[in-house]
Amino acid sequence: MPPDISLFTVTLLCLAALAAGWIDAVVGGGGLLLLPALLVGLPHTPAAYVLGTNKSTAVVGTTAAAVTYVRKAPVDVRSALRIGLAAMAGSLAGAFFAAGINSAVLRPLIMAVLLGVLAFVLFRPAFGTAPAPSGPVSRRRVVAAVLVAGLGIGFYDGLVGPGTGAFLVVALTAILHMDLVSSSATAKVVNVCTNAGALAMFAVQGTVLWQLGALLALFNLVGGLVGARMALKRGAGFVRGVLVVVVVALLCKLAYDQWPAA
Repeated sequence: MPPDISLFTVTLLCLAALAAGWIDAVVGGGGLLLLPALLVGLPHTPAAYVLGTNKSTAVVGTTAAAVTYVRKAPVDVRSALRIGLAAMAGSLAGAFFAAGINSAVLRPLIMAVLLGVLAFVLFRPAFGTAPAPSGPVSRRRVVAAVLVAGLGIGFYDGLVGPGTGAFLVVALTAILHMDLVSSSATAKVVNVCTNAGALAMFAVQGTVLWQLGALLALFNLVGGLVGARMALKRGAGFVRGVLVVVVVALLCKLAYDQWPAA
């Protein structure tokens, strides 16, 4: 635990971890809340330590949500693990390069992708709300999911992180033709792998505040369990609504970071 952190700051970070766990479980994007909270709460801590601590927290809530989904939602665990292993490799590579990241270069690119995602979801009201087609998914689509949702989004998760779950949900829904609840469930399995891969790299580099991460992980765990159960109970329409809110919030946050004086 950083010696200069106050009880008030710890309390706020715990609440942020709780809310982030809920968001992550429903649709992904909890890092949108937790990572900025850590950056504000630990202003003198190097970015690599903030990123590493964020992963040590997120992996617990994501794992809890994944277990809840797998037990109660239709998840092709075999395909999810294939995508997840590719995502773990991608996140390891992303975490390796995270120390030299220039966020000012990445933000405009991520904003452009998010605008595309938002337009895609808004102009296709039935996206992810129709039942998933029965029968096995073609090999070509599984390979595409491994490359895009696995290696590609996994690399982004290790490099930066916020919005990974939302990207995974959209990618899996579009590529594998899943409904939003099934894609959110699959995304959690994949996200566990990306978080574990990135955390392993940060741990090797010694850039994790383990005591703080363990405390925040408890709150993230509770949020993840509650969020997964709500998504399963309320269905694809609820997940779609949360997805739109998270993408808009991400865009606003990135725009504010890019043009703070505007």
